[in-house]
Amino acid sequence: MKNVATGKPLGTDLEKLAALPDADIDVGDTPYDPHDPAAVDAFWREAKLTLPRRPGQRGPQRAPTKVPTTLRLDPEVLAAFKATGRGWQTRINDALKEWIATHR
Repeated sequence: MKNVATGKPLGTDLEKLAALPDADIDVGDTPYDPHDPAAVDAFWREAKLTLPRRPGQRGPQRAPTKVPTTLRLDPEVLAAFKATGRGWQTRINDALKEWIATHR
């Protein structure tokens, strides 16, 4: 059987697996039994909801690392940083840190 989206083999013969009787499936080392109500309750008690991310979207952050603010800059300063491409805000931040380090 092949993946519908990619056309590549799935690596498992799903039809063969589906035809296998439940009694023939070895679950001896499986830590979770879906037929045990206590195990199901414990599983869902510890479950975390994870929503899919859009491409380019960042995942959850450990702690806020920056503070959103409004800053007024001269147009030529802003244009110079923006002209350097993506990451211009980070470069402004780095320039300000450098200024702080040299003016203490």
